[in-house]
Amino acid sequence: MAETTTGNGLPKGFRSAEQGWPELHRIPHPPHRLPLLGDILGASRRTPLQDSLRYARELGPIFRRRAFNREFVFVWGAGLAADMADESRFAKHVGLGIANLRPVVGDGLFTAYNHEPNWQLAHDVLAPGFSREAMAGYHPMMLAVADRLMDHWDRELAAGRTVDVPGDMTKLTLETIARTGFGHDFGSFERARPHPFVSAMVGTLTYAQRLNTVPWPFLLRRAARGNQADIAYLNRTVDELVRARTAGGRGDGDLLDRMLETAHPQTGERLCAQNVRRQVITFLVAGHETTSGALSFALHYLSRHPQVAARARAEVDDVWGATAVPGYDQVARLRYVRRILDESLRLWPTAPAFAREAREETVLGGAHPMRRGAWALVLTAMLHRDPAVWGADAERFDPDRFDPKAVRTRPPHTFKPFGTGARACIGRQFALHEATLVLGLLLRRYDFRSDLAYRLRVTERLTLMPEGLRLRLERRATPAPVASGPSPAVEDAPSELRCPVHRAAD
Repeated sequence: MAETTTGNGLPKGFRSAEQGWPELHRIPHPPHRLPLLGDILGASRRTPLQDSLRYARELGPIFRRRAFNREFVFVWGAGLAADMADESRFAKHVGLGIANLRPVVGDGLFTAYNHEPNWQLAHDVLAPGFSREAMAGYHPMMLAVADRLMDHWDRELAAGRTVDVPGDMTKLTLETIARTGFGHDFGSFERARPHPFVSAMVGTLTYAQRLNTVPWPFLLRRAARGNQADIAYLNRTVDELVRARTAGGRGDGDLLDRMLETAHPQTGERLCAQNVRRQVITFLVAGHETTSGALSFALHYLSRHPQVAARARAEVDDVWGATAVPGYDQVARLRYVRRILDESLRLWPTAPAFAREAREETVLGGAHPMRRGAWALVLTAMLHRDPAVWGADAERFDPDRFDPKAVRTRPPHTFKPFGTGARACIGRQFALHEATLVLGLLLRRYDFRSDLAYRLRVTERLTLMPEGLRLRLERRATPAPVASGPSPAVEDAPSELRCPVHRAAD
């Protein structure tokens, strides 16, 4: 008999809200709901997240939407989101969008169900790969890739061309995770078109997004064939990468070495070959897609707020001075640059939502009963705009929201760009160090000029990215580099980048 439940006894497959919310009728939904079709009037298949933000403003901190035979509950109010962050009552829910990626990465770190043992095994084996010592080892490689980006931008500047910000940030972050994690070079900056790995990755993410918006998958038969071809290409690429490593001997202790060689410290268990492939694809996709979006949004806001950019450049000049190559600890001292990144992630968290499910029967916010396994989607992008937390001007870009004094006045669990709890992004410190370093280097080298006719448009493919963003560059006069010797010591630099919320509760 086919298995119909997960390892923790919950039904497999998508669970519509009627199954888990006994008083669903009390949760508001958009007006003009149509029989059989649901809340499709005015909805866009291309921008479901942005549609949900619009409904959130109209309907309040908890609401529901129906698409054909599927009912979803959305939460964004700070109090309700904090309730769902309680790990004793709620856990990660592998929702429809993430489940659609399981044909690509199976039980990888991001897509594993809570009962699947490979998640804990992989997490425990790989967590030391994001320690301070490991991060300091990645820093020179991050610098080398950033140099390739700036060489490319210098050529575009000399030719009088604008730069393709999302495209170039994608090249940067793909090369960074490939080199630091797996000793591989995709040659992205030497290509006129995106690397086929990027095209296949975008294809799988786009297909997963489209599956969310159709009632019957057979409607996407042609797209499904393309998706299978994309998956096959991703698998071949990673298999070749792993074969090259095993044939050529050990690398320099990177993530791939850990996957192939490290046994669990308690059980002695190792990752099997299939799981190694899944984790490599997970890191290559998740390790660059979200960071490239965060950098792209930050550069957009810097180009539109010259006073913010000037203040950030002054900090870079003050902290790095004439140092040709900033040291690892010097990155953590770019505190205002980091605030710019945090504020960009507040307005447009590139992973714009996360799902949580009830471990047992409970009552959300003291008002909404939930059965075991009932789940809701926490709209991070709307949580970050809650006027009760962020003020009446929550839509305005203001990096000083992340001044330490301002952070201490806010309740916990109100800033969640990397998810929450035990299943939060394992690579968040890697991403934050990389993005802060790159912003510092670009601010020191260039002035950014935006096209005043450009209006921010956001592309959705499970992650978010500004669409069609191009900037004109002007080369800055930079401090003369130090002739030789190590970077100056930094006495007050913290040992590593802090959690973006700066609170123990997060």
